[in-house]
Amino acid sequence: MLSEDQLLLIRRYDLWRHVSDEEYEALNVVHNFIEAKKGEFIYFEAFHHNKLYFIKEGHVRIGYIDEQGNEVIKEIIEKGEIFGQLTLERNNLQGEFAQAYKHDVSLCAFTIESFGQLLAKKPELALKYTKQVGSKLRTIETRLVNLLNKDVKTRLVSFLWQLALQHQDEQSAGALHIPNYLTHEDIAQLIGASRQTITTLINELAADGLLVYNRQEISFPDVKKLQKLANVG
Repeated sequence: MLSEDQLLLIRRYDLWRHVSDEEYEALNVVHNFIEAKKGEFIYFEAFHHNKLYFIKEGHVRIGYIDEQGNEVIKEIIEKGEIFGQLTLERNNLQGEFAQAYKHDVSLCAFTIESFGQLLAKKPELALKYTKQVGSKLRTIETRLVNLLNKDVKTRLVSFLWQLALQHQDEQSAGALHIPNYLTHEDIAQLIGASRQTITTLINELAADGLLVYNRQEISFPDVKKLQKLANVG
């Protein structure tokens, strides 16, 4: 049986609130808690991989190695997010790697077969999962469109707005403070820019009162002003 602490750690997130203890048992969650040390690869150059991962604590870098041997980062994700075989089918990770980033990471891992069986029994869970994956894919699509059509400053503002949106709640309509897990180099890789350009633009946004950036946190003094600059809503 799962311990009470383990159940609470999962049920903190909306996706899992309606899954019974028996269904958790069927997923073998108690045998699939994973602890990855900082810098450790959860999987590397995965092709034939059949697992789905749920981040309980920490941050994970998702990327691949290009033909020139360079590391390309696609995402840096945090607790509450899912990665791995999101489409619940084998052989579609195309050489992707996943690595514990910044700190040690706690994960739950599910085989796609057992998770698919659970979704078949729980339509409400299946709908929530579909929405979560759809939201992730839309974010990736927006970033790709911006990369192809927008200048670096516009891409940066859009990226910061998406970051704020992920952390915003009813209590953060004015100022918003997010623990900082992103270096200038991280942001540069994620939006296709140089680190020097990102540093210059972050300093400009800070001078305009849109952003406070330091090693501890990223703060948005006026979320609505950032939203307006990003031209959304």
